[in-house]
Amino acid sequence: MIAARRPVRRSAPLGRPVRLSLVAGCAVAGSLLTACSGAAASDSGKGGGSGAAPKEASISVNLHGDRAAPGKPVKVTLATGKLKAVTVSADGGAALTGRISADGRTWTSERPAAPGTTYGVEARTAAGGSAKAGFTTAAAEQVNKLTLAPGKDTTVGIAQPLSIVFDHPVKDRAAVEKALKVSTSNNTEGSWGWLQDYSGKDRVDWRPREYWKSGTKVTLDADLNGIDSGPSGGWFVRDYRTTFTIGAEQVVKVDLDRHRLALKRDGKTVMDVPMSAGTPGGEKASWRGTAVLMSKEGTINMRSETVGLGDAYDKMVDYSMRLTWSGMYAHAAPWNAAYFGVANRSSGCVGMSDANAGAVYQQVRVGDPFEITGADAKGTVAEGNGYGAWNVSWADWQSKSAL
Repeated sequence: MIAARRPVRRSAPLGRPVRLSLVAGCAVAGSLLTACSGAAASDSGKGGGSGAAPKEASISVNLHGDRAAPGKPVKVTLATGKLKAVTVSADGGAALTGRISADGRTWTSERPAAPGTTYGVEARTAAGGSAKAGFTTAAAEQVNKLTLAPGKDTTVGIAQPLSIVFDHPVKDRAAVEKALKVSTSNNTEGSWGWLQDYSGKDRVDWRPREYWKSGTKVTLDADLNGIDSGPSGGWFVRDYRTTFTIGAEQVVKVDLDRHRLALKRDGKTVMDVPMSAGTPGGEKASWRGTAVLMSKEGTINMRSETVGLGDAYDKMVDYSMRLTWSGMYAHAAPWNAAYFGVANRSSGCVGMSDANAGAVYQQVRVGDPFEITGADAKGTVAEGNGYGAWNVSWADWQSKSAL
């Protein structure tokens, strides 16, 4: 690591690598160069006498100056001899790791240089020489940020995907996807899939081939710092990390034809209650397919104009469980009691009695799947309308990956 950053010499023309001398066996004047080794004594005794100059070597660094281009790996090249080690430290950030080539002459960082960052380079040769250099990358004109779900260190249901929504468009999806690393405690098979979020923003989700196994521990490392998301998207200027655990195996079965809701845990039915879903034949009908419980919102105000249904209702609703971004919930609906178990007569949500809704609310977990079946529906939950990826075949989902 380098304790201080020193400016790179500005005598080199723009666009040409800066060359630095490495000398084995003596101190070298100049703020960027240092060397000391016992090797010089034996070298100087070979045909040159004690006053012979030590053998010199030189390196070049592909990035230099105070507005170096970000998004490129740092490359350090030795003219002759072999590199022993190279350190590239970042001011206020983690050092860049890298590899020395088979011939020992070149070191290349594994990750690109991030925008708006000052780096220090220190190279050491097998002959005992060393040299230091520094550069600063140009700042990002636009920064792309993201929103991650689920939250860090949470426990979620077996259908919860990893979901990333980006503030700005992502054109270079392959570069971004390569930087997203998912690891699980049991080698769960899964795939990323790109889609448009209900908000209209770019989004990428990682879902397993099948529902998660209870107890699985999941980690996402999004090593995005230094990645350019493309035109109109901007740069990522930080990394992200989240971890979560899969809870009990729970599935909620909603039968629109029978007007029943059942909660199953580990394959056994623990609740089976009457309900009334959306009125069939129009926009008030419910969605079918697999919806994933997105949030437990408690008591909220529901107004029909927010979902395009005019002035049909304006109510405070208890035990509200969000299933889609478009406004489909499961919740208490005591005003609709005459239709529980009899007919679907709601404005699109799955309504139950106060007692039954409260019991379901207490037992379900964010990420639990609600599997909705029956004829009285207006269509299937779309991928971006909440977490609708489970309504896409595995082969079709894999085809949505940029890789």
